[in-house]
Amino acid sequence: KARKNSFKTNWQKHKIVKPKFIGTKILKDFSLQEIVLYFDWTFFFHAWDITGKYPQIFEHKEKGKHAKKLFNDAQIMLAEIIEENWLTANAVIGLFPANSNGDNIVVFNNEDNKVVNFKFIRQQEEKKNKKHYLSLADYIAPQDSEKLDYIGAFALTTGLNIEQKVKEFEDTNDDYSAIMLKTLADRFAEAFSELLHKKVRTEFWGFAKDEDLSTEELFKSKYQGIRPAIGYPACPEHSEKRVLFDLLNVEKNTGMSLTENFSMSPAASVSGLYFAHPEAKYFNIGKITKEQVEDYAVRKNISMKTAERFLRNIPGY
Repeated sequence: KARKNSFKTNWQKHKIVKPKFIGTKILKDFSLQEIVLYFDWTFFFHAWDITGKYPQIFEHKEKGKHAKKLFNDAQIMLAEIIEENWLTANAVIGLFPANSNGDNIVVFNNEDNKVVNFKFIRQQEEKKNKKHYLSLADYIAPQDSEKLDYIGAFALTTGLNIEQKVKEFEDTNDDYSAIMLKTLADRFAEAFSELLHKKVRTEFWGFAKDEDLSTEELFKSKYQGIRPAIGYPACPEHSEKRVLFDLLNVEKNTGMSLTENFSMSPAASVSGLYFAHPEAKYFNIGKITKEQVEDYAVRKNISMKTAERFLRNIPGY
């Protein structure tokens, strides 16, 4: 029933934009100065358990003074990070031909003629008003449409070289500066993610080359397309990061790595996929049935027990 009520596109009328390049682009030692322009300071304060929007938070009766001090301290450290290159920003972006096949997305990696499969989950929780049951695969043209579509993938980090500086602070019992540096490294990663997505939309892929959005509008995702991170609500199963890392040769191209539990190292890292479909939106998978877990195990060629472990709290049984 969920698959029958998937999100559908009239692919014959749908305009597919071919990327400016096919394959991977490696970006090493990217300008930290340029990345800072895409900082969303609201989430910087959230990391310190200060809820509220930037810059309005400064006017808050109770939180304002603390927020202002944190912000000023962050500016001082930011200047040092940039001037003394405390952090290194590396990324790899890939743009590839692709088609969907059921709830899978088949990616044609031109560099070595390898076919790569991303396996996705579909929403199954009962919906009223005939709403769609979404899977990310819905946003890519199916194989039987006889139209070749495209998908993007990315992995980036701003956490390389951070350990040495953090240790320097910790060795002098300056825990505040150590935490501040880690927090700013995370903000750099998110800002780098925002900046690169904009470059993909307007330059590298170019499906929104006339986009003219303010930073505020970018933070509200007013642009065309989405960049879901693997492990987050629309694709909550972390082991698919291994597929992405292999596709982009992430370890070699960025210096990032994956732990055996599919966590990214360094911590200040982001990876995910780019979808250009104008109606693509972020969504939450929610709970799924045993039937879909069994189907997922078959698609990934893993045991039911492993599938349940990978899917963690998603099975609703």
